[in-house]
Amino acid sequence: MTYNEHNQPKKPPSKIRFLIFISLLCLAGLYILVRYALIMLDPSPPVSTFARETLGERGPILDRNGRILAIQTRLGNISLWKPEMEDPDILARELEPITGISASELKDKITQSPSDFVYIQKKVDQSVIKAIQAAKAAGGLRGIGVEPVVGRIYPEKNLASQIIGFVGDDADVGLAGIEYAFESELSPREGSPGGSQVILTIDGNVQHILEEIAGKTLRENEADSVMLIAMDPRTGDILGSASLPDFDPNDIRSSNDKSRMDRPAVWSYEPGSVFKVFSMAALMDSGTIHEHTVFNCNGRYERTTSTGEKITIRCLGSHGPVTAREIIIYSCNAGAAYAADTLGSDQFYYMLRKFGFGARTLAGNPGETAGFFRPADRWSARSKPTIAMGQEIAVSALQMIQGATAIANDGILVHPKVVSRIISNDGKLVKTYDNGDPERILSSETARAMRRYMKDVTLDIGTGWRANVEDLSLAVKTGTAQLIDPSTGTYSDKDFIASCIALLPADNPSLILYIAIVKPQGASYLGGRIAAPPIREAAEALIDYLGIPRGRNPQVSHSGSLSIDPGVPAVVGEIMPDFRGYSKKQLIPLLMRDDLLVDIRGDGWVKRQTPLPGTPLNPGDSIVLELE
Repeated sequence: MTYNEHNQPKKPPSKIRFLIFISLLCLAGLYILVRYALIMLDPSPPVSTFARETLGERGPILDRNGRILAIQTRLGNISLWKPEMEDPDILARELEPITGISASELKDKITQSPSDFVYIQKKVDQSVIKAIQAAKAAGGLRGIGVEPVVGRIYPEKNLASQIIGFVGDDADVGLAGIEYAFESELSPREGSPGGSQVILTIDGNVQHILEEIAGKTLRENEADSVMLIAMDPRTGDILGSASLPDFDPNDIRSSNDKSRMDRPAVWSYEPGSVFKVFSMAALMDSGTIHEHTVFNCNGRYERTTSTGEKITIRCLGSHGPVTAREIIIYSCNAGAAYAADTLGSDQFYYMLRKFGFGARTLAGNPGETAGFFRPADRWSARSKPTIAMGQEIAVSALQMIQGATAIANDGILVHPKVVSRIISNDGKLVKTYDNGDPERILSSETARAMRRYMKDVTLDIGTGWRANVEDLSLAVKTGTAQLIDPSTGTYSDKDFIASCIALLPADNPSLILYIAIVKPQGASYLGGRIAAPPIREAAEALIDYLGIPRGRNPQVSHSGSLSIDPGVPAVVGEIMPDFRGYSKKQLIPLLMRDDLLVDIRGDGWVKRQTPLPGTPLNPGDSIVLELE
């Protein structure tokens, strides 16, 4: 018995209050059970109140001919549910040929994960998914599943990888290259079926040729890296830009900062003697020297300043009396230095700035360097003669080919570009890219004279004779530059950059080639010896591919016109069409379909297809198109 504060016994709780409490408790329990049952029976996933409208697919990146370099497609994540697995050793051996991952690495991933659910590999393509499905149908791969996802793939793998860039692993957001620079164009807007297409100036075939030659050059010279660029000086279109080592953007985890670097755009270096083309052109155009002005080279440049400072610059040889022509042919340091003394520092700086040195080209590459070119009021007494021979100034490879356009175009500078145009998801032109207006920076007489001198560089007496191509004249300049030793802050006696630039045909250039070989470790490091041969090899291949006329391959002009039907985009309804003869570019809309699995194999035009024309199609069906 309990008592209240008045020492009277408490009354037992009311029976009605007790029944109300029990009823409310039962109702709450019943609500929870019903709510849980509804959630479990609902086939659709719960929708967040913060969920936004589903976006369309990211736009593709294409080369100038419509070759797909980056595109959104259906992929899969390979997962493992450990409780269903029989033996990790057997499973690892079964997965090795399918995933390309070693059995030991797979076993470590399986056994070392504390969770029962493990991702084996993410964003695999349809060929891997089909191999897994076949293995499971045969009774293997116990516990393995495939989670469908939409992701970015790069069909050409390493081709132009630093230019194209890549997206994030878990979110399709550009992190480098064109993917990053054109994020707003490639990303779909809300309500849009997809982002815009970015069309590059790059020609995939030219790019492949350059990368093959650059790879061979890298191996033969045991170099740290190689850059090899091809550009049309008339338009500024960069047709190819090889930078090795490179990486596969489909496997970004296997790359590093060095392989992902777009060296032609972001890396600056002292150009060496190739720069004499620009310094001598500037001096000739200023009027302080002309083609008959003579300087004496006794093996060195020597000058004593008014303060008593003695400046000495060594030359590779004792060339005797030299004009601008011999300075270019022999790559005479002393002659270039003496010629620079004829022009004031401010004017010399101004003339070289007109070539674009010290400023970004804005070709379309994110993170592009401006190089290093100090204003004349910060020069020392030896700066001017040193800059004239390609030292005490840092340039990018893009700046070098940009400057060369003025020599190729009779004095008119054309800015380089890697992006041609933007096409909307529905095929409408959004924007074309003309990277600034052409500018006259030299007289036509100066530019033509410089091409004549560079043409003579390919003679037996010149440093670039190894670049000579039969039946076609090239305007060439080679260079060898010392790199700074970071441990001493002075020029290294073992680390060099060998380079070579070529304009072809020399009389009316339609192509510029430029190569830079960084830290070659072979028998020679001189540009004339190791950089000129790959220029010749690239020229031989591209002359034929681009149809540049030469003695044994003349071109014929006619007054007629040729119309080419661009073709209509591929469309699929309820019946399988006949796609034979369609180009890869026409097939792009098929890859945007969510209801069909489309597998495009090879390059060229559709030769074979599965299923055959006239076959009924249902959602989820697979279409295989083989191109040749």
